[in-house]
Amino acid sequence: MTVLLYIAGVLAIVVGLAVSIGLHEFGHLIPAKRFGVRVPQWFVGFGKTLWSMERGGTEYGVKAFPLGGYVKLIGMLPPDGDDARPSRMPLAVRQLVSDAREAEAELLQPGDEDRMFYRLPWWKKVIVMSGGPTVNLLISFFLFGAVFWIHGVPETTTTVSSVADCVQAVRADEVKTPTCRSTDPVAPSKLAGLKKGDKIVSFGGTAITSYDQLQKLIRATPDKTVTITVVRNGARKNLTATTRVNSLQALDGSTHNVNVGYLGITPTQDMVSKGPIYTLGQMGGYTKATVQALGHLPSRLWGVAKAVVGVQKRSADSPMSVVGVSRVAGQVASDHNVDVGNKIAFVITLLAGVNLFVGMFNFVPLLPLDGGHIAGALYEAVRRGFARVRGRPDPGHFDVARLLPVAYMMAGLLLVMTVLLVYADIVAPVA
Repeated sequence: MTVLLYIAGVLAIVVGLAVSIGLHEFGHLIPAKRFGVRVPQWFVGFGKTLWSMERGGTEYGVKAFPLGGYVKLIGMLPPDGDDARPSRMPLAVRQLVSDAREAEAELLQPGDEDRMFYRLPWWKKVIVMSGGPTVNLLISFFLFGAVFWIHGVPETTTTVSSVADCVQAVRADEVKTPTCRSTDPVAPSKLAGLKKGDKIVSFGGTAITSYDQLQKLIRATPDKTVTITVVRNGARKNLTATTRVNSLQALDGSTHNVNVGYLGITPTQDMVSKGPIYTLGQMGGYTKATVQALGHLPSRLWGVAKAVVGVQKRSADSPMSVVGVSRVAGQVASDHNVDVGNKIAFVITLLAGVNLFVGMFNFVPLLPLDGGHIAGALYEAVRRGFARVRGRPDPGHFDVARLLPVAYMMAGLLLVMTVLLVYADIVAPVA
């Protein structure tokens, strides 16, 4: 049973990513066709073709290795001479560009003259190339939204889950013991008569609306006697408690301890359904974190490389390949300590996070990523706009072929990154 659940978790991620890849490519294909560009191929995966069919002049198919996908748009590179400026590229680079143009020309058919991508206005190029990563962001939004709405979000309430027996300080150099010692004073909550199920509605005369508010009030009143109003069995009841001074971890995310007021209660957590506004807010935070992760990607890849050769332990927040993500999904799916609802929510959240990363990564303005083509289209718009304003001749379409050396270098780096992460996820997986 455990093995079957593990396989189910892995398959859920693999199939989910394959569907995401296909939808990403549809994000390019649909607007390209709308704008009149001929699209001869749409494929999920690379390598040997496992299945394909032709519809509307486009071959749709699946290949053996589902590590990506592509759509072929006719006329991505302008023909030689579209940009009339003399080339200063080295001979070897010019030959590389020339070979790429010839490969593009071999795909042209009669009637393609007005169906080539490079002839589109700059704004249409931006729409076509941003369509793929935008689809990934939308997938991420809807998957996160489904989890927040259907499964819910854990929210701490002001209802008491348990009452402490004694006051135990949380020290950085000492592990909190599960039982009270004879020297530990009785917890203020127990002395006050608080019970499991009590809902705290007032503390020291201040109406309570959230646990965060209550926690801050308790901490701000060390060694003071206050009136606590609770709702117990539907009736209000006033209790008197004298808070203790206790050494607890600070709430600012740091690891140091502070002396604050202590009551001694553990709140309950309820799963609360959240809507689109909450999802948008969370997506904003996730997007910011993703951008920061992209900025740290080179250093973290270096850390992965050192983990592979045994120089250091692999960091828990290091990037992972499809192999690593699938492994994590399989482990959670087969964990008997996690209920079915949380397993499903975790796998969906994992898939949503991958889509968010892929979408943001593809907006990086470097070829062969979609962002590189978007940057080229925007540069073309600026260049032609300046020419119009200054009364100069139209400089024409931006020649993306001039950036092919950068594209090939980036493609090589991406291949190395993929191989490194796949190998690391096999020999030095994230613990």
